[in-house]
This record gives sequence, C-alpha cells and structure tokens, in this order.
Amino acid sequence: MGLNDSAGDATGDSPNENSFYRTIKTYVMRAGRMTAAQEKAYNDLGHIYCVPYEEKPLNFVEVFGNTNPIIVEIGFGMGAATIQIAKENPNVNYLGIEVHKPGVGRVLSEIRANDLKNLYVVEHDALDVLDKMIGDNSVDGFHVFFPDPWPKKKHHKRRLMRRPNTNLLQRKLRSGGYLYMCTDWEEYAQEALEELRGTDGLKNKYEAFAPHQDWRPMTKFERKGIEAGREIRELFFVKKD
Repeated sequence: MGLNDSAGDATGDSPNENSFYRTIKTYVMRAGRMTAAQEKAYNDLGHIYCVPYEEKPLNFVEVFGNTNPIIVEIGFGMGAATIQIAKENPNVNYLGIEVHKPGVGRVLSEIRANDLKNLYVVEHDALDVLDKMIGDNSVDGFHVFFPDPWPKKKHHKRRLMRRPNTNLLQRKLRSGGYLYMCTDWEEYAQEALEELRGTDGLKNKYEAFAPHQDWRPMTKFERKGIEAGREIRELFFVKKD
C-alpha cells in the first residue's frame, strides 16, 4: 500500500537515535485522477473522518470516544485491506495516514458506507504526524504494507524502514506493541530486517522473516508482486518490556 518518498536531501551530521532529523521524505506525490465518487467523498466527508494535521499531541480518546487499542497504518493506498481489517475488528481503533487523495477519498466513502466508528484518516506526511501528533508509548501497533521500495541505490535513503525512522516508530509504541511490515522487494526486506534488528528497544518475534499473518488481507500491491514472481516477505517486531 502506498506510503513512500519525495524530494529533499539531508545535509550535515548523521542523526542519532535520540533526535528526529529529516529533510528527506518517504513518499512521492504521484499524479492520480480522482473518480467522481472519490472526489465527492473527499469533499463531503473529509471534515467528519479526517483528523486535521496539527503540531500538537493527538488525544485518541477524543477522536475515537473510547480507550480501545490504537493501530496506525502508514500509507494505506486505496485502502481495501484497511477497511476490511477495521470491519473485522470493531474493538480496535485504526488511524490511517496517507497523502494520495484518490485513496483518501475511497477510504472516506467506505467508512461511511460501512458505518465504521473505529477508523479515521490523517492526510499528511506520516513522519511529521508521528513526530508532532502521536505521543510516545501510545500506539499498540504499526501496519506498513508494501511501502515504496525505492529500488535505485541513490534513493535508498528515502526508504521508510531505516533508522532513525525506526527509532521514531519504536518510541511511539507501547511496551509490547508491534510493528508489522510486508514487502515484495527482497533487497528492501533484507535491509529492513537489519535496520529493525539494530533499533534499540525492538525485538524480532521470529528468528528472521515472519510467517504470513492470516488476519491480513491481500493488497493490490501484493497481488502485483506475486503475479510478477516476487516472494512476499513479512517482518514482525515488538517493543521490549
């Protein structure tokens, strides 16, 4: 699903795990025409189901009206898997972060159509949202399904699943919370595995790659990867107690 990177290069010293340092974005704003239905949903429902980006901590109880577990999905793309997971887990709250307007419009439409009370959207850069809006030790899980692999070596710095980004994700997780990533790009999977292993405060639930989690629906990007003959690799890390 669709989180990924845009322009800007980092300069100066390398970041350390105690600082949030970024000028490189992990997504690119790709052109995509909205259907009439998506545009209508975007215009009519955004004020109801979209949480505005603000540089202040988000109060999950105020947003969802309860204290249920919080799962944050980074880059939900067109959101089919997001909607299905939210429908099947009404006692879990989901916050989806996406910058692709057609996907946001489609998810808003599906939230209304399915009368979902446990799914809201933030339309903004995910790393900004995590840094400014999500409190430390407040998230029960992160879903990162098929992020942009940025296959060219010169673009590897744009990948989401690299330190210090993984340090930021670790800080936001509650003790015992999980980070679940899937990719069909072998080299990125290997790099992400090493980056997560090297992130203080995280531990691999499995020895290396995780088995498929049966509760996760297949995504469009996953189907394309399989059709192209690529193997799906999954990573499942948890925050240490």
